[in-house]
Amino acid sequence: MVAYLLLAAAIVAEVTGTVALKLSDGFTKAVPSVVVAAGYGLAFFLMARVLKMGMPVGVVYAIWSAVGVALVALIGAMFLNEQLNLTMIAGLVLIIGGVTLLELGGAH
Repeated sequence: MVAYLLLAAAIVAEVTGTVALKLSDGFTKAVPSVVVAAGYGLAFFLMARVLKMGMPVGVVYAIWSAVGVALVALIGAMFLNEQLNLTMIAGLVLIIGGVTLLELGGAH
């Protein structure tokens, strides 16, 4: 359970870094640029801790990347005026479905 909480924190840190990357305007704005570095650094640190706890790297990375992609797409649509259409939503559903299958397959 602790591993999943750390993985969730890693995802939040990565998503924060990615949104800050958009807001950094090509690293020309100091505060968002620092948030990018801190967010990615924390994300990888936490993900390394999760891997040290014994979770399979394929499952960890699949969950981390899929949830991160979905959250960034939703945040982009809700707060950054980015497009999100039905085709893109279907793609996100497929990604999340694939990760779910990886997780279920890893449990056996």
